Amino acid sequence: MTEPNPFDQQPPQRPRPNWDAIPYGGDLFGEMHLAEQGQPSDEPPVKDSLFPGLAICGVAAAAAAWLSEHYHFPIILLGLLVGLSLSFIARDIRTHKGLDFASRTCLRWGIVILGFQVTFMQIGALGIVPFLALVVVMGLTLFAGIASARLFGQSSYAGLLAGGATAICGASAALALYGVIGKDRLSQAQFALTLVGISLASALAMSVYPILASYFALSDQQAGFLIGASIHDVAQAIGGGYAFSDPAGSYATIVKLARVALLAPIVALVTLAIGSAGAPAGQAKWRRLALPWFITAFLATVALNSLIAIPPTVAEYALSASKGLLLLAVTATAMRSRMDLLLDMGWRATMPVLSATLISFLSALAFVLIFM
Repeated sequence: MTEPNPFDQQPPQRPRPNWDAIPYGGDLFGEMHLAEQGQPSDEPPVKDSLFPGLAICGVAAAAAAWLSEHYHFPIILLGLLVGLSLSFIARDIRTHKGLDFASRTCLRWGIVILGFQVTFMQIGALGIVPFLALVVVMGLTLFAGIASARLFGQSSYAGLLAGGATAICGASAALALYGVIGKDRLSQAQFALTLVGISLASALAMSVYPILASYFALSDQQAGFLIGASIHDVAQAIGGGYAFSDPAGSYATIVKLARVALLAPIVALVTLAIGSAGAPAGQAKWRRLALPWFITAFLATVALNSLIAIPPTVAEYALSASKGLLLLAVTATAMRSRMDLLLDMGWRATMPVLSATLISFLSALAFVLIFM
């Protein structure tokens, strides 16, 4: 009789453990436990503070101001370039609150203080016909920005921003309009690209437009209207006017300040047309008539400056404060922009600014050649 091979015998069956009944029975390294309890971190907790973002933005803005003073380059453009070069800093969430404060609150107060540079009497000194012509030039510029955006497959909000900023007063108007449009409708990368385009176009126009005015043999008043009505930024428009002649510079200043005064009505029309950022969908149009508080305050500042004689020293300090606040806002906005999105936009994204700039110059030139 053959004895059974012990290797052929099956081992006795042991009861299988119920893994579901054993806490963390299959959690070999304790990941499940750590996930529930929270893993310890060596990083300090994020503090709800404005200081980190504001401090970095202030240093970047000061660097831009130093470069502008020593190399005579537009300060807003330098603020944009310095901010974009430091955009990697915004990856740290501790900087977000300060950067957001600079890009919103500093912007709004900068626009309010800008009202101390304009009076209603300056607008009245322009005259009815030039003022109406200025309104037409601004309307055509705004339309050109929107039409160009649609033609080149860009967002209508991008065209509205480019056309409105070109029509009114450059970067200041772009910041005000973006406050109405909002980052949900238009990305900060597109906004930063628009600001760069406007600043470059304004700097180029300040050098080229006086030469073109001489080429067309324009008078001082004609050159002043052309330069004041078509150059975006206030400082560049005034500088371009005085580069032609002193009388042209004085008239260009009046024309440009009239454009600045129209900032509030145009922002009101934009708010009425599209609604302000964050407004509920389907909001009644009569509710859109409520202007953003900083535009209302801008109008109040213009009215105060018209009724009370502001000392020149106070007006000069107000201008410096306005420039400083707007520089902080521009720098912070650039730092919050994503460079990868900015580089992916391509040449089509620049066309609204270029088209609006070209139409602004041609329409202003047509008026001075035909009617002045």
